[in-house]
Amino acid sequence: MQSEALRQILHLDYAPKLPQDKTKGIGIVGAGEIVKTCHLPAYRMAGFNVVGVFDSDLGRAEALARQFGIPKSYRSLEELLSDRSVQFADIAVPAKYQPRIAAEAAAAGKHVLCQKPLAEQYAEAAALVTAFSKAGVKGAVNQQMRWAPSMGASRTIVSRGWIGEPVQASIQVNVRTQWEQWEWLTRMETLEIMYHSLHYLDAIRYVLGLVPESIYADGARFPGQPYVGETRTLLHIKFPGEARGLVFDSHNNRQPQDDWFATFRFEGTEGVVKGTNGALYNYPVGREDTLSFYSERLAAGYLFTPALEGRWFPHAFMGPMSELMLSVEENREPSNSLRDNLTTLKMVFAAYRSMEENRAVRLAEIE
Repeated sequence: MQSEALRQILHLDYAPKLPQDKTKGIGIVGAGEIVKTCHLPAYRMAGFNVVGVFDSDLGRAEALARQFGIPKSYRSLEELLSDRSVQFADIAVPAKYQPRIAAEAAAAGKHVLCQKPLAEQYAEAAALVTAFSKAGVKGAVNQQMRWAPSMGASRTIVSRGWIGEPVQASIQVNVRTQWEQWEWLTRMETLEIMYHSLHYLDAIRYVLGLVPESIYADGARFPGQPYVGETRTLLHIKFPGEARGLVFDSHNNRQPQDDWFATFRFEGTEGVVKGTNGALYNYPVGREDTLSFYSERLAAGYLFTPALEGRWFPHAFMGPMSELMLSVEENREPSNSLRDNLTTLKMVFAAYRSMEENRAVRLAEIE
């Protein structure tokens, strides 16, 4: 294969698209670890204008502002929302508190990037969609795995038809997660799916470009675990027609990290794309994603192995905010909109109902 043709094929177009105007002000609600290690480093890479940060712990907000050279530390949420230099509110708080804060931000005329999960109850999430529509502002959800290099590249490969008709998707993870890093999560009855595997549920439907019909889920705890909720899950996803998905996720691997794995595989009628999610290797440092694919349409029997640049953490965190800003700039719905995220939440809540009732649950049952 000629090098120029190969170069064009391997231009997988997975990097986040950035807005033309990066001067619009961002106000951040929440000064926790994820903001410090992912949001702000990503926004610095993108050249975004973060004008202030608010946290219920003023000292933590001030320390974060000093570290990243942010001009303002707000003493209240109201102070942030009344600041005319803030056009975008980036909410990074637990789902329990998010609906109220997001609704207040929308009412104040701010475009809002919400954290995931959007809400702890589906009805709360659906009500936010209505509230944002009435306020005339745009809202998006920080499902940043869509912009992880491996997922973005997989989406490109599948959408271009290079593996034919999608028929199977699987994401498998076997690691050790110290949930006590987020002390409030240790008390959650809905733990693994709500706060981890929802990434994979969202990524699978995003890459395949399909809306699931039903979920069958099984969740379990690990003997003696100090956490309330499930830490091992197995999720079977049924799409229309013959397409299926599988998520296997365990957070209880007691072996050395060289035994851990985080892999994905998307199969079609004419090829396969597969690889690794580098963020969960050498955790918490992480490493680059990997990806390879076969395509009978491009070159039967040839394994393409494009090198990917960037990581899920923090590079992918540019994506959700960029997409929200672009949606305002281009006057359209963001691809990661609140309304779009309702489908991902239906998958999550269908999974928990399935666990409770030991049956496949159709997404149409969630309302």
